[in-house]
Amino acid sequence: MAVRIRLSRGGSKKRPFYRIVAADQRAPRDGRFIEKLGTYNPLLPKDHAERLIVDTEKVSAWLQKGAQPTERLQKLFADLGLCAAPALREQPKKSAPRAKTVERLKEKEEKAKAAAEAAAAAKAEAEAAAKAEAEAAAEAAKAETEAEAEPVAESAE
Repeated sequence: MAVRIRLSRGGSKKRPFYRIVAADQRAPRDGRFIEKLGTYNPLLPKDHAERLIVDTEKVSAWLQKGAQPTERLQKLFADLGLCAAPALREQPKKSAPRAKTVERLKEKEEKAKAAAEAAAAAKAEAEAAAKAEAEAAAEAAKAETEAEAEPVAESAE
């Protein structure tokens, strides 16, 4: 007989309340169980004291006897330090993009990168041209003011 530590649902519609029970794995979810080990109310906030009430001695005794907790309970028990946290499952490979799509995405990224570099180069050239133009305008203005200053100096003599 394989024993599972699992949640047995109670409560009304859309208001779940669970009992934590040790049950034969062949028994129905909300049916016959061997022993009640605690309660779990998912509607309460995570830091609320009555969200998870567990008899840790009974749970550790069942775990030593070889009872397997469900994944959800294993997460909850890991927070209490009763057992190790469950290993994370790999994501399914079906949802990964196909090779052709990955290739298209790489090409798109390369084109975007090349366009960004070209835009940066064009911007740098435009800035350099504007700077050179500003310098030329400043020199022309300086030469113009010097040319205007010379006749005034000659007429003063």
